[in-house]
Amino acid sequence: MYAALLVKALVIPVLTLALLVTGFSAEPKKMNEQSKPSSTQRITFGGGCFWCLEAVFQRLNGVKSVASGYAGGQTANPTYKQVCEGDTGHAEVVQIEFDPQVITYEKLLDVFWAAHDPTTPNRQGADVGTQYRSIILTENDEQKKAAEASKQKAQPEFKSPIVTQIEPLKTFYKAEAYHQNYYNQNSGTNPYCSVVIRPKLQKLLQHGLIKE
Repeated sequence: MYAALLVKALVIPVLTLALLVTGFSAEPKKMNEQSKPSSTQRITFGGGCFWCLEAVFQRLNGVKSVASGYAGGQTANPTYKQVCEGDTGHAEVVQIEFDPQVITYEKLLDVFWAAHDPTTPNRQGADVGTQYRSIILTENDEQKKAAEASKQKAQPEFKSPIVTQIEPLKTFYKAEAYHQNYYNQNSGTNPYCSVVIRPKLQKLLQHGLIKE
């Protein structure tokens, strides 16, 4: 009987110490996991029709997703029709989620400059209006500094001054479902895809900036 009591007396402090050490660690561990920095980053670009930029950035290793949408204006939850009317202040943009371990933000900026003409205010080819302006919407000071440095670096490649706006992203509104993954789904049916988007992709492919 005394032996049993002795064993019990030894076991209880050991269990108590174990609980104190672990601290019922299931919940704190869960909180720590939530606080880990994301393995992906995000940036938002505008440079003409979002169908074009979406198709371009979908063809880069390290890009996880590309969503077409609207940003840079004042109208909440705008529709495509409203944006096309030019009264919302929004630009057609793409929001890119990427893995910085595979592709850098600077590389994305290099492709951005090559994928459109950043010297034409509120215009890309036949697409005219403020919704087609060249714009980089940043999410932190680091992105802003990198964008400004990249803009200066890219300037000698163009005869005219770069007019690309660089400003903080306030709100990104995802465009209607039929705008998502547009080129991949409509390349064989919409002439815009074959006349405008496909030649742009072929040019970037030839320069080794994108993949098939």
